[in-house]
Amino acid sequence: MSALLPPSERVWWKHPVDRVEWVWIVIAFIWCLIMFFMMPWWHVYGEQNYSGEAYKTTPEDFQRRVNAMVEEYEVRRETARNMPVVRPPAGSDVYLLARLWDWYPILELEKGQTYRFRISSADWQHGLSIQPVNINMQIVPGYEMVVNFTPTQSGEYALVCNEYCGVLHHAMLGKLYVVDGAGEGI
Repeated sequence: MSALLPPSERVWWKHPVDRVEWVWIVIAFIWCLIMFFMMPWWHVYGEQNYSGEAYKTTPEDFQRRVNAMVEEYEVRRETARNMPVVRPPAGSDVYLLARLWDWYPILELEKGQTYRFRISSADWQHGLSIQPVNINMQIVPGYEMVVNFTPTQSGEYALVCNEYCGVLHHAMLGKLYVVDGAGEGI
């Protein structure tokens, strides 16, 4: 009997296993053991754990904090959707609200400065992906996700929802401007 040919008899499990088959069974078993022990090891030592914090909140309370930030730091409005653009000071807490189907407000940050992003959802589960940097997280109503962010390049970044959130999910895009210290770079 071999792995390439069908068994000659119908009761194939009573035949001895070929040497080639044993080699592949052993290789597969060893690989399974490696993967089994690598998963917890990588979780602890692989620096892939969520580097932020999470707190319980309510959509109403978070909306109040977002509105307070917008009132204090608004610098202009984007005319296409009448969306406020806010420029909080470097090192401050920055509030970003996910709601059907946009990111509120548009942020304008300074290159090389660290900001503390506080992100929550007003309605459904969303996912935040900041492109082209590697920030990717789930945003759930009732929880405030906190992560530190230091933009290293000037320009326009895209905020993309990567969790299906309804019929206009594909249109849930936001903006994040990163400017040099002089305010240039948009």
